[in-house]
Amino acid sequence: MIQQEEAFKIIKESVITLGTEFVPFQNSLGRILAENVYSDMDMPPFNKSAVDGFACRKQDLNNDLVLLEVIPAGVAPTKTVGANQCSQIMTGAAVPEGADTIIMVEHTEKIEGKIRFIQSKTNSNICAIAEDLKKGDLVLAKGTLLKAQQIPVLASVGNTFIQVYRQAKVVVISTGDELVEPHQTPQTSQIRNSNAVQMMAQLQQLGIKGRYIGIAKDSPESTREMLEEALDSSDMVLLSGGVSMGEFDFVPEILEEKGIEILFKSIAVQPGRPTVFGKKDKQFFFGLPGNPVSSFVQFELLVKPLLYNMMGFDFKALPLKMPMGIEFSRKKAKRKSYIPVYFNQDGEVMPVDYNGSAHIHSYVYADGMISINIGESTLKKGQVVDVRQI
Repeated sequence: MIQQEEAFKIIKESVITLGTEFVPFQNSLGRILAENVYSDMDMPPFNKSAVDGFACRKQDLNNDLVLLEVIPAGVAPTKTVGANQCSQIMTGAAVPEGADTIIMVEHTEKIEGKIRFIQSKTNSNICAIAEDLKKGDLVLAKGTLLKAQQIPVLASVGNTFIQVYRQAKVVVISTGDELVEPHQTPQTSQIRNSNAVQMMAQLQQLGIKGRYIGIAKDSPESTREMLEEALDSSDMVLLSGGVSMGEFDFVPEILEEKGIEILFKSIAVQPGRPTVFGKKDKQFFFGLPGNPVSSFVQFELLVKPLLYNMMGFDFKALPLKMPMGIEFSRKKAKRKSYIPVYFNQDGEVMPVDYNGSAHIHSYVYADGMISINIGESTLKKGQVVDVRQI
């Protein structure tokens, strides 16, 4: 059994980045850039008005101004603004030659056909050419995870077909004679298969369309057949159950038979001790525990960072530092423990009622999880802890 930090290091050192492909920028949400993106033009490309108003010379603000023309957005000015002159201008329109100030409509009045400024001072209200970006500026770096706020940036610089890392091909398998699919009614000694649905949902949150191929029965033949199918068509296989020391746990033996090098078989973490990780060439395997909380937590801690790294994104979980709302204690401290928590109205961390690694319903109410290190039994009220959001 190894420590979580060592397991993470082994995984990090095993990373192999997937290949790349080109996709339309409209379909790139959740993808990871495989190239730098540069601006193809100055932004804004011309001096533009930030308000609806009148373009004039600052030195003429105390004088009545003769109106030359109206400049809508998208229409080029036709006249140069001279002494005691102005042009009416709309937000986003190009500022005419000669003007260095836009006075807001609401700061003016019309007197005998002329425009008069009725305030004591004003800003220029002009967005200067290239004040946001210059042509050739880096706008998005290689390795950027594309979120909603990055998509319009691609549009603004005309990058409509972008190079991204390929999404990982992940196959999901569950194991166990006791499992039935969610649409079935469990009989005596049976339970519904929630693990596969859970892992498929976690993959979907990463933008990955996993492929679920079913439940392997508790026999070497069934397990071998499903693993062969999964290994034939994936970058990673996620299997839940069948990886502990039970009488029917054939998975490690079959993996070794298939040439997969097992890099670790258990970690000193609760929940999730019987977690297996292996690799063969450019292919990875995770055997996650059968209990749903264990598989959920180990996906978040180990599988998610590896998948992101394979797809070119250096994922780092950024913890929130928050105070404990109550004192929390545990009986055993031989393993690092992860506890589901929620945030109360006072901005404090409160443990969720949690009955162990089979109690997946507890995570319905969780905002995140906190860890208690090996040898540590108690977290004091008010003690600041790191919360990993989920």
